[in-house]
Amino acid sequence: MFTVLLVCGGLVGFYLLLCVTVLHLPKCKSMAKLHGKTVIVTGANTGIGKATALDLSKRGARVILACRDESRAWAAVTDIQRESGNKEVLYMHLDLASLKSVRSFAENFLKKESRLDILISNAGLVIGGKTEDGFGRIFGVNHLGHFLLTILLLERLKECGPSRVVTVSSMAHCWGKIDFDCINTHKDLGLGNSAVALLGMYSHSKLCNVLFMHELAKRLKGTNVTCYSLHPGAIKTDIGRHSNLWWRLFMAPILLLFFSDVESGAQTSLYCALQEGIEPLSGQYFSSCAVQNVSAKARDDAVAKKLWEVSERLVGLA
Repeated sequence: MFTVLLVCGGLVGFYLLLCVTVLHLPKCKSMAKLHGKTVIVTGANTGIGKATALDLSKRGARVILACRDESRAWAAVTDIQRESGNKEVLYMHLDLASLKSVRSFAENFLKKESRLDILISNAGLVIGGKTEDGFGRIFGVNHLGHFLLTILLLERLKECGPSRVVTVSSMAHCWGKIDFDCINTHKDLGLGNSAVALLGMYSHSKLCNVLFMHELAKRLKGTNVTCYSLHPGAIKTDIGRHSNLWWRLFMAPILLLFFSDVESGAQTSLYCALQEGIEPLSGQYFSSCAVQNVSAKARDDAVAKKLWEVSERLVGLA
């Protein structure tokens, strides 16, 4: 019995040590106020996006929640307005799985809003199937939709500089690869609908995010716009809400014990959006509110340039 208690005590102690070291995420310390500034956050009706939007609204920003689900978006608007005391929190419809919707959002935004100071591409998913335009859904939403949105809003960002583009990637990009043959043949980052295949495609899409920011930074040189990609940490979100029941049951205890809350997950997004002095680090990748080294494939100039050109063609910009 004593041995059992000793082992249990050791496990509890080890877990508590993890909580204050590996699992502890630093907070963004910026005291920046955003009165008169306008921010777009995609996927802001839940999870990290909602926590990010709430913090920005508390700082006085005019925050646009760019979301697909109207009822959940309006509920988030109500929550954020109530918690922040800021009525300048709005919903605009955006379905990243539809290039037509992305173009419509950009057109409506540019007509109605005179400023854009920060664009936070936060939305992401892990789900099979195809987009309205025939792309793999993970590829279409996590990369192509945000790629098109960013390009369509880039001139407004330049006009309002200094401004920033922040893209939520993931540590999963480390396991990603870009198969241009698969993209050209199947309009997707990979094949298959198993959980393993979908997680693989998610990793590929997150590598796309890092490479997109790497290439965008090169193209933004000489402007007043900077851009950053980031890993938010291991965070309890509902990104896997479309997964099958068994996968969710398997993940539930892992999420409970080893993943942080969404407020913690928003901190590096906020750091990249607000922290003074990181402009020279444009195009780089951040985690735990600090710049990080990435592997050679995540800073490959040739692949980043090719991905840009292929993406332009796929979304109809080339």
